[in-house]
Amino acid sequence: MKQALLWAAGGTGFTFAMTALGASVVLFIRNEISANLHRIMMGFAAGIMIAASIWSLLIPAEERALALGQIPWLVTASGFIAGVVFLMLLDHYLPHLHIGSDSPEGVSSSWKRTSLLISAVTLHNIPEGIAVGLTFALAAQEGGGPALVAAMALALGMGIQNFPEGAAISLPLRQEGFSRKKAFLWGVASGVVEPIFGILAVFALAVVQPLMPFMLAFAAGAMMYVVVEELIPAANAGEHSNLGTMGAMGGFVLMMVLDVALG
Repeated sequence: MKQALLWAAGGTGFTFAMTALGASVVLFIRNEISANLHRIMMGFAAGIMIAASIWSLLIPAEERALALGQIPWLVTASGFIAGVVFLMLLDHYLPHLHIGSDSPEGVSSSWKRTSLLISAVTLHNIPEGIAVGLTFALAAQEGGGPALVAAMALALGMGIQNFPEGAAISLPLRQEGFSRKKAFLWGVASGVVEPIFGILAVFALAVVQPLMPFMLAFAAGAMMYVVVEELIPAANAGEHSNLGTMGAMGGFVLMMVLDVALG
């Protein structure tokens, strides 16, 4: 348990640090982020999350379910659907406001515009934290070795995509009228949920060990919901949508290579 917590804290701490590093871009760049660059970054993040969902989460979920004597397709399908429903409910009920929009989503609330904006950009960091935390917990259960290398590969991939993602959060906040320092701090804050939910996932598994395959598929479903609901539409918005598509292909290939070569 202690080792799993330490590894999960280290992995999600790295992905959080990469978000903060990306958010720091707002302190140095004076110009607004271009629409084309934003499409590429959103596509890149989508590609990485799709590949990670397959190689780092769904395939290990099936393998783990088989080893535990469970029905692999049933466990992974139910876990995946549960992850989708979980994020769908959060998206439906949690008050939030997407950058560039004037219409808040979720239930009506008295939250300030700042809180609504941050709520929106942190929403999709939750499944990333769960995914990284679970893979390190799995590595601890298996005593390290290849499972630990695979968990590190996932953390590296998530960290790489978190850098442009951090910039894609802080720079639009600057365009919303935030000061550079405030946009940076809110960009950093958006990544805090990753270590929080990563560690919570480890605690959940400590209570019910056979849940590992289900939870891995759950994280995959939650990430895929974010990809389809938010990242792909953002990557393909407006003209030159092929740039977002190419970004997605690049992110997918990068994460696939990391998983196959290292995992």
